[in-house]
Amino acid sequence: MENNPLKELGALGQSVWLDYIRRDLITSGDLRHLIEEDGLRGMTSNPAIFEKAIVESHDYDEDIRSLAREGKSPKEIYEVLSQQDVQRAADEFRPLYERMDGRDGFVSLEVDPHLAHDTAGTIAEARRLWQAVDRPNVFIKIPATLEGLPAIRQTISEGININVTLLFGLPRYRDVADAYLAGIRARVAQGEPVQNVTSVASFFLSRIDVLVDPLLEKLMTQGGEHGDLAEQTRGQVAIACAKMAYLIYKELFGSERFRQLADNGAQIQRLLWASTSTKNPAYRDVKYVEALIGSDTVNTMPMETLNAYRDHGVPAARLESDIEKARAVLARLPELGINLDAVSQQLEDEAVAKFTKPFDKLLETLAGMATRFRAVS
Repeated sequence: MENNPLKELGALGQSVWLDYIRRDLITSGDLRHLIEEDGLRGMTSNPAIFEKAIVESHDYDEDIRSLAREGKSPKEIYEVLSQQDVQRAADEFRPLYERMDGRDGFVSLEVDPHLAHDTAGTIAEARRLWQAVDRPNVFIKIPATLEGLPAIRQTISEGININVTLLFGLPRYRDVADAYLAGIRARVAQGEPVQNVTSVASFFLSRIDVLVDPLLEKLMTQGGEHGDLAEQTRGQVAIACAKMAYLIYKELFGSERFRQLADNGAQIQRLLWASTSTKNPAYRDVKYVEALIGSDTVNTMPMETLNAYRDHGVPAARLESDIEKARAVLARLPELGINLDAVSQQLEDEAVAKFTKPFDKLLETLAGMATRFRAVS
């Protein structure tokens, strides 16, 4: 396709990933088409995506029947299905991964969401999944909870690629980047190679505005000076957070501390923009793509957003523009009675629940299917 906006993002230094996985996407050849025609460079998954894929199609029925008859538990069935999909997708991306010297071509698989506040459990699960999937171009997703931070450091030090997920706040982003750097330093100190160890920090965006906008709209109805400030701030907080996160990224990975690690082959930890579908129909449907195009970043889009951007995206490097405006947006929040750290913590708590519920629902569904299949065997 001539002048494909998705491909133009690559020329601007941003990698396009797909926030979606489903078996028929891989087996039909559609994933390969996205890689070849749209410049797709990676894929992310989560328990909610797998729940939707498995429950809403019949692609997995035969495997579920077979695994049930083998006596596998619902969680074991889920793990076989999800790992197979991730392996198949990783194999589709493998030529790209090799061509780009391990820079791109990754597929992500998340640890059990019930482990979000269990450091030891997260480390053990990450090790187990990494070994089970057995692909160099896979990320294991670990949430950016307080308990996740030491797990990130430890798994990076062991050479496991980590996608740090459920990241909402700027102070926590700095902690996440520090955990990655600490893991790389530990690995260098052990005399282990770091060239092929990589990570992304997934900053979730649209959900910030989904939570903050109603607070601002309430102030807008009250009028006055606060009402005017709230109106100027509405719909701007998530993008302002992302722009500030990118400044932190440039500070940390442009530092002498990192240059010393880079001399040993260390890679940067790229920022990944997640939750980039527009939830408010009043906003442009590619709002969380267009404003955040910048070098050494990733945008993982659901299929609807990817299709929309291909159709009418306007590529331009905007991530480092309007920085003072972004600072002003965040500076207004305390004056408006909005505590961004509290917002970030609420979003983290809600996100853990959002992934735990579909995970549990899927296991219940698989349990029911397994019982039926065993009954007729």
